[in-house]
Amino acid sequence: MQRTRVKICGITRPKDGLKAAQLGADAIGVVFYAPSPRYVSHTAARTIVEALPPFVTSVGLFVDAPAEEIIETLKVVRLNLLQFHGDESAEYCEQFGVPYLKALRMREDVNITAFAQEHPNAAGILLDTYQEGVAGGTGQTFDWSMISDDVPLPLVLAGGLDAGNVAEAMSMVHPYAVDVSGGVELKKGIKDPEKMSAFIKEVYRVG
Repeated sequence: MQRTRVKICGITRPKDGLKAAQLGADAIGVVFYAPSPRYVSHTAARTIVEALPPFVTSVGLFVDAPAEEIIETLKVVRLNLLQFHGDESAEYCEQFGVPYLKALRMREDVNITAFAQEHPNAAGILLDTYQEGVAGGTGQTFDWSMISDDVPLPLVLAGGLDAGNVAEAMSMVHPYAVDVSGGVELKKGIKDPEKMSAFIKEVYRVG
């Protein structure tokens, strides 16, 4: 059985990205959304990505960015995967020729399967907590029982995860991957090696 993958998002320092990889993270995320406290410039992101060892996926997070901005980012930063957290259409997401995740903020009336069908060529659907006016990184969980088991794409579970609740989340959702940011931080944008280690070990323990 394939183990659950781990993504550490909101990396702002090369040493944090490298440490996450050394601890066993499969992917690291850098945020190109300026309002976020974890935002990084192209130059900073390139330094982070260049510090990663082989076979660690670099993910760039965007929120309703102009296409030109993403094109320019890809010229500077070697991103393996794009992650879209806004209202981007499938046509928009697919134009860059890079695999992508499409984020869905979980409201009570959401239909995950229908959403996935709107993005049939996505590498996966990332489920995050809904909070009015906030694109992500809320640090809050949502009701995992809302997630159906008939979604036709791999699911990446995000939203308020940490070492204390990820096992329960995995047992309920059985996601392809889990995504954590605030749950492994000393403060916003600065990762805690001990928290990252505890989180990754817990995911590996559960499988």
